[in-house]
Amino acid sequence: MKAFRTNSAAANIAYYDVSGHDAAVVYIHGLGCASSADYAGIAGANVLGGRRAILVDLLGSGFSDRPTRFSYSVDDHARALAELVEAVLAGPVNLFGHSMGGAIAIVLAGILGTHVERLILSEPNLDPGGGAFSRRIAALSEWDYVARGHYELVDAAKAEGNMIWAASLAGSAPFAVYREASSLVAGCKPTWRERLYDLRLPRTVILGENSLPHVDVDELLRHDIRVDIVPRAGHSLASENPDGLATALHRALA
Repeated sequence: MKAFRTNSAAANIAYYDVSGHDAAVVYIHGLGCASSADYAGIAGANVLGGRRAILVDLLGSGFSDRPTRFSYSVDDHARALAELVEAVLAGPVNLFGHSMGGAIAIVLAGILGTHVERLILSEPNLDPGGGAFSRRIAALSEWDYVARGHYELVDAAKAEGNMIWAASLAGSAPFAVYREASSLVAGCKPTWRERLYDLRLPRTVILGENSLPHVDVDELLRHDIRVDIVPRAGHSLASENPDGLATALHRALA
């Protein structure tokens, strides 16, 4: 694993650089997750044919630093990642973002401009308001979430059988998770959806079969955004059907 010192956050972002050919895929994980845990097997899947991959642990998660003065907003995560991408990847890149990572990938694509070859999102946050977990987190104060809410959420995830996410969440900085969730609930102007529609590059949104029917499918297609469905999976595609997600990524990159 490598570390990149970002100037905007004065902190180290940890990442795996999986050697390979063609334009690299930068993997950006969701709330309370870590790409080092979620995407190592997927990046190395045979169907992806040895493509280079950058597996990023966002600040506050995985093996990355946990700076207390960082905002952990979607925009600031994207700015920090832009520094990393511009420093370690000279040619075109592909961006993959899941859930919160999807919103970050959209903002990052706007920053990097023509440096980005393709944008691939799985179950992304596109609108203000967040998801059920983000709203539950942001409903508390930061102090209350750090003091008790974080550990209650880890226990709730375990009770629901979501052991992989519970383990990643337990290893994330509670104050970082709170600020990320608050950013997702607050949203931004223009929205991530509007920014996605304005991008002029090949775009794919991957959904889990268990998330259907999904209100966004028809609208995404109207905006020339390709939609792919992974069978036998819901929101947590990487753990529920990793082979299916790798195959969907291959199709999006083809």
